[in-house]
Amino acid sequence: MEQLSTLLGEYNQILSTQEFVGEDLDYTILEGHLPFLEQLAQIGKSSISVYDLFKREHVYKSPTFHLMLGYDIESVEGDLFFDQKIHPEDFVALVRNGIELMRFCFDLSPDKRMEYKLVNEYRMENGAGEYVRVIEQHQALELDKNGNLWLALSLVDISPDRDVSAGIKSRLVNFKTGEIFHFPVEERRENGEAPKLSSREQEVLSLIRDGLISKEIADRLYISVHTVNTHRQRILEKLEVNNSHEAIAYASRLGFLE
Repeated sequence: MEQLSTLLGEYNQILSTQEFVGEDLDYTILEGHLPFLEQLAQIGKSSISVYDLFKREHVYKSPTFHLMLGYDIESVEGDLFFDQKIHPEDFVALVRNGIELMRFCFDLSPDKRMEYKLVNEYRMENGAGEYVRVIEQHQALELDKNGNLWLALSLVDISPDRDVSAGIKSRLVNFKTGEIFHFPVEERRENGEAPKLSSREQEVLSLIRDGLISKEIADRLYISVHTVNTHRQRILEKLEVNNSHEAIAYASRLGFLE
């Protein structure tokens, strides 16, 4: 319980790093999404919700969640009802994933924030008191005028994987490129120490995060493309990751990109 309380505090702290201007938020945009979301929920039998990061509450929930899990709608009380049905171990992992997802997204340029979705598979208790696996997809639905992550979309379905002995499984997907990444990137330590990047490597990785290609980075730093590519390779080796996206996520956790 103490671990969860700490994580929830960290989650709220990260949310607070976004500075919204309430009067600039146009909620007719949300209203424009609702007819499609309601139709999608009915056709796909998915449970759909929209979370408002400004209000820090769900501003839309489809009425299909209780049907999917076999609950009488009259027994569903309050916004936290289904959160309490998540397996306790999986709930902690979901909060941790939410923290890592925000760190990852907030380190991206606003246009890149719309390209990713986080897919979680975890256990929930159904109306019969038995755990079933569900699969949930999280992605940005709307940014505000300043590029803040404003509305987040969630789609939940029963997972085809029926193994309730397994815990949470997560992956980050770039649905523009089709790339799939392990998420969150696990901390790797050698001899009890975190890996270190040189100031130049941190600079290169920051520019990669901002969407620059090697030629553009070379021009910006007045170095050759070969030198940039050498830095890129060393960054991957030092952080023990497979690609630049994992490097950005992991380096953010270590504070290299602040």
